[in-house]
Amino acid sequence: MGSRVISVDVFRGLTMAAMVIVNNPGDWGNIYWPLEHAEWNGWTPTDLVFPFFLFTVGVAITLSRKSASAGSILRRAALIAVLALLLAGLPHFDLRTWRIPGVLQRIAVCYLLAAFLYKLTAGQPRLQRGTIMVGGALALCVAYWLIMTRVPNPAGVTGDLSPDGNWGAHIDRAVFGSHLWASSRTWDPEGLLSTIPSIGTTFLGIASGLWLGSAAAPARKAALLAAAGVAAIAIGYAWHPFFPINKKLWTSSFVFFTAGAAALLLSVCYWAIDVKGWRGWTKPFVILGVNAIALYVAAALLEHVLDLTGLGPWIYRHLFQSFAPPRIASLGYAVGNLVILFALLAWMYRRRWFLRA
Repeated sequence: MGSRVISVDVFRGLTMAAMVIVNNPGDWGNIYWPLEHAEWNGWTPTDLVFPFFLFTVGVAITLSRKSASAGSILRRAALIAVLALLLAGLPHFDLRTWRIPGVLQRIAVCYLLAAFLYKLTAGQPRLQRGTIMVGGALALCVAYWLIMTRVPNPAGVTGDLSPDGNWGAHIDRAVFGSHLWASSRTWDPEGLLSTIPSIGTTFLGIASGLWLGSAAAPARKAALLAAAGVAAIAIGYAWHPFFPINKKLWTSSFVFFTAGAAALLLSVCYWAIDVKGWRGWTKPFVILGVNAIALYVAAALLEHVLDLTGLGPWIYRHLFQSFAPPRIASLGYAVGNLVILFALLAWMYRRRWFLRA
């Protein structure tokens, strides 16, 4: 793309702001329903946050004027993975239970494989590259669907999509043992098998980025991206009766539904910001969006510091809980976290300090 597409930074900034708010309530027992994950099948607005970020990873891969070298792709993926494992070890770095899968770990894998496929197709016309990405996403999702619903698991059961009984849980227990998500220890929402379709989410982001970088008229780009988003949402819902929309399993229906929703929202941002030029409100989200990995790391560190020192519970009780109803107080604490992190990111932005990962 010739000039920077501000709407992509804004979209990523909106996603990161949502991430901070949903991850840092003052009281997990008092949360408004849109800020909670679906218990299993189905979705809430919170379930859109992670796939939206992976989608923007794909879009961002297409933004550079020069294709990233193999070495730089490997270095970026390795940096994200190392940061992920360090954060997972906090605060005690207990080798017996140190979680190996995780959000940043999945981002590293998706970026690595998607960036390499993008690089390998560099000699192809833009439309053909986009077709390859969409076809790759569909192939991954169909393969995952067949494995999860047609192949008997190690217990001899076919189509078991329960938390402990699905194919991914069996694989994760065999590979990672005690190094799984602390809240379950028997399955992991960012496990090995469900990472396969999440790569498809990133492929669909690349396809969208290729379209935004085409020579088509800006208004036409926005319109067709929105139409593609609606079509992907329809595919997700059509697949839902056979393979339910489920964030924790990252089902194939979830891939297309969430990628469609991301494309639809990005088309609105692109039309408003890059086509119509309505940019007066965008700066805070640009600040959050251009340094997304730094924000993720800072948010995790802030959470640990507030919990370990006891300062977080004290602030919540004395500055929020005593002045507002429980849910408002809990939301206020999360927004307070975002304000602190925004101040840090704004300071970094003024100094042009960016974590290039």
